Amino acid sequence: MSRNGYLWAAGPSLTTVQSLQHQFIEFALQAGVLRFGEFKTKAGRVSPYFFNAGLFNRGALLGRLARFYAQTLLVARAEGRVGFDMLFGPAYKGITLAAGTAMALAELGTDVSFAFNRKEAKDHGEGGIIVGAPLEGRVVVIDDVITAGTSVRESVELIRAAGATPAAVLIALDRMERAGPDEALSPRSAVQDVEASYRIPVVSIATLDDLMKFLDAGTGQAQQLQSFRPAVERYRERYGA
Repeated sequence: MSRNGYLWAAGPSLTTVQSLQHQFIEFALQAGVLRFGEFKTKAGRVSPYFFNAGLFNRGALLGRLARFYAQTLLVARAEGRVGFDMLFGPAYKGITLAAGTAMALAELGTDVSFAFNRKEAKDHGEGGIIVGAPLEGRVVVIDDVITAGTSVRESVELIRAAGATPAAVLIALDRMERAGPDEALSPRSAVQDVEASYRIPVVSIATLDDLMKFLDAGTGQAQQLQSFRPAVERYRERYGA
């Protein structure tokens, strides 16, 4: 079934995964969230591409983004990689993402609860630091990307402190990039560090490998971006995990 030009499947399959990845990259390009050129990252590197999920800042864009998150999570469940009972959104970006994903999942027939945290505990009213449903069962953390992994660590600690189980982290794009200064690069990416440290899977809508496949396709928007492909490949050779 197709809605707004995006593939929705009652029974997720490998074909669905490939379509979702390709369509997500197209969507991010159209929204101006994924850009090519020269961008200085927080780590001081000059990257040939930049992904800014904060630019999904309109209702229609957020709705489409949430559907990509939901469909990706359902595919991961169908493949046996992730089981889940509820969603958790770390403040602040994760709050909107978790709420949107919960709504999109409900549209697809999987109605689950969600919660998020405050940056500071509330000392009046219901009090506490968690807002929404009680943390229980298998909890998926929803975020945009993983850089230092700080929000994931805080989320995992909150979930475990509540007696629940962190089941997975779901993000939009995995840059598959090693951390650290050029002279002392980490052997693993931030995503790999999270998986190794907390023994939970990190599921992404798309990865750098998917982006390279998109560019290699050479059709549609990819055809217009061919000139950036060598720079992306050099960047991956230098910093890729």
